[in-house]
Amino acid sequence: MSIASLGRAARTTVSGLPPGFWWLWTSTLVNRTGAFVLTFLSLYLTQELGYSAWYAGLVIALHGLGGVAGSPLGGMLTDRWGRRPTMISMHLAGAACAAALAVVSSAWGIAVVVLLMGVAMQAVRPAISAMIADMVPESELRRAYALNYWALNLGFAVAALGGGAAIFLGYRTLFVADAVATALCAVIVFMRLGETRPAARVDSAGETVEEERVTVLDVLKDAPFRTLVLLNLLVCLIFTAPWVGLPLTMAGEGLSADSYGMVIAVNGVVIVALQLLVNRITDKRSPAALLTVSSLLFAVGTGATALAGTPLVFAATVVVWTLGEMVHVPTNAAATARLAPEHARGRYQGVMGMSWAVAGFVAPILAGWVVDGPGPDVLWMGCAVVGAVAAVGYSLLLRRALAETGGPAEPAVTKAVEVAQAVEVTALHGKETEQGAAPVGG
Repeated sequence: MSIASLGRAARTTVSGLPPGFWWLWTSTLVNRTGAFVLTFLSLYLTQELGYSAWYAGLVIALHGLGGVAGSPLGGMLTDRWGRRPTMISMHLAGAACAAALAVVSSAWGIAVVVLLMGVAMQAVRPAISAMIADMVPESELRRAYALNYWALNLGFAVAALGGGAAIFLGYRTLFVADAVATALCAVIVFMRLGETRPAARVDSAGETVEEERVTVLDVLKDAPFRTLVLLNLLVCLIFTAPWVGLPLTMAGEGLSADSYGMVIAVNGVVIVALQLLVNRITDKRSPAALLTVSSLLFAVGTGATALAGTPLVFAATVVVWTLGEMVHVPTNAAATARLAPEHARGRYQGVMGMSWAVAGFVAPILAGWVVDGPGPDVLWMGCAVVGAVAAVGYSLLLRRALAETGGPAEPAVTKAVEVAQAVEVTALHGKETEQGAAPVGG
């Protein structure tokens, strides 16, 4: 494929989305570009403050535990309070926690701050996902989520490189930079994005129709969505396992930490380089088929790790399961939006996010236990089996559900255009009020 054709493919991939989406995309990029806390937290706790590696692992696990609570909380606030105020408040809360880490040094204080940061960081995600579903036509949702995921990884790559280069300034300086970047996200949302929560329905008499209140338990009673969440949990466990099991496996093969750093960096490089191309190839494909393929890629990539012995082969396995990640994440987010009722998009995204948070808490502990006990080969073969089970589940249990709920594309496009226009009008109104009196919030 020539450079010109690649350029045309890239323009096609990013064209046709409403301006509001690109402001949301920009806020994601800014947020992840300043994401220094989790990247350097374990080094800060052990090298700067002198805490044990056990304590550092516990603190990072607390961040995941906070996410388990933050995801349904964010989903509830997104539906009841609104997408915009939820994002603004949670971004500001996350910024406050990052700034607090620069001054708090006690064991209990750090644990509490990181736990609250996990709540805030995870609570903002249902609002982002719901706003994308509000603004973008259903036929373009997977592409929009893929682009947002690309921004997340692009920003993270910049943060890792920039943080490593700026580490001589001190860990606390990096945490302050994280706080500033997160606060800037809140400013972008406040200045450039209007509320997109669907308006209440009215009947023929002009009376407001009260939507049935949806709880987390009600969401879990939705059989197709419950199946999607459980299968996603299986995939998330496989996706999280390499981040703990891979360095331990490579160390057992006598490879250095530098070798692991280069191998795991392949994950970010592949996503940044190929996400737009993968999105172009998978565009308009069946969601169930894409989720099946992504699960098989996870199964093959992680399972093949048991056969690896050199950095090059380990890197090849990372490429395989990274391709699975690139297909799975946006497709799963779009499937969640497709199954969710309009008035409960936040709660559905919150429950789905909870599966990611649970995996982030359980998988590191489970992977470490398996490597120390039965051994790394058992871990990787187990991942292969779980991935194959997930693939069968997507193919047999969700093909009809995801196909039937798509609906005709044309009404979705019309509705999305109307929402996008409303967002632009709201943003313009906010800009006008800034030039006159105080800006209108909320």
